[in-house]
Amino acid sequence: MADDKQKIQNEVLQCVTFELNGEVYALDVMRVQEVLRVGEISPVPGAPDYVLGIINLRGKVVTVIDARLRLGMSYSENTDLSRIIVLEAAGQDVGILVDGVAEVVQIPRGDIDPSPSVGNEEAARYIEGVASRDKELVIVVDVDKLLSEEEWAELAAI
Repeated sequence: MADDKQKIQNEVLQCVTFELNGEVYALDVMRVQEVLRVGEISPVPGAPDYVLGIINLRGKVVTVIDARLRLGMSYSENTDLSRIIVLEAAGQDVGILVDGVAEVVQIPRGDIDPSPSVGNEEAARYIEGVASRDKELVIVVDVDKLLSEEEWAELAAI
């Protein structure tokens, strides 16, 4: 049993890091399909407020959500650095709009501490943990918890 725990502690998580509101976040690189420049996003009437709309990605319709709004932050205008990270979650492709994408990093699982119960309750639901990297905190996002089962179903219906 201790060997299994040690293996997990030594396991390395490869992550794509991105910025939101000056903070560094990370997603499991295995869930990321591609990173796109922000282009035309078609609004969807009646969609939840965190849904920006849909994009056509080589003939496939992908719903785009605003990561800032989803994590309880205020809306911000897109910049030249803004990107859409297309990822697979709950059996569907979804894009998340972020302020910028930085790099792919390796974070040992043993370095990821459970997220502290401070700050925004809304955001805490989506956080897998926090790691310190190069004297900077990296917030690891749990893709599967980004939306509830009902919200994933709602997105699938868009």
